[in-house]
Amino acid sequence: MRKTILLIGLLLSFNTFAAPPQELLKQYEVQAKQEHSAFTGFSAEKGATFFKTERVHSDGKNVSCATCHTADPRNQGKTRANKVIEPMAPIVNPKRFTDAAKVEKWFGRNCKDVLERACTAQEKGDYISYMLSIK
Repeated sequence: MRKTILLIGLLLSFNTFAAPPQELLKQYEVQAKQEHSAFTGFSAEKGATFFKTERVHSDGKNVSCATCHTADPRNQGKTRANKVIEPMAPIVNPKRFTDAAKVEKWFGRNCKDVLERACTAQEKGDYISYMLSIK
């Protein structure tokens, strides 16, 4: 009985910290409107293009989000250090985009690494919209 109560308590506390990706999109929508008054919404199609488009990095290599995350976000990827990256698509990895701090941390690192600049709120929202559209 005590183990059951403890388990229920842990599950409830986890759910209070996890938020659906739609909540994160609302935050990015507010930021995107501040960045560009002409903001009209996020686009899964633009997010797919953003994810797949290769850019020439300053080191001369072609890179994209798909370089590490694979062309199919439902699959595991690998870092340059050969560490496993769990799938990006929430359909197979429901934890994705539920922790705002983690999302910001990884957008910060990966945008700087791939784009050599910070991502805009529009790019982040389009990217998440694309990931959520994958079935």
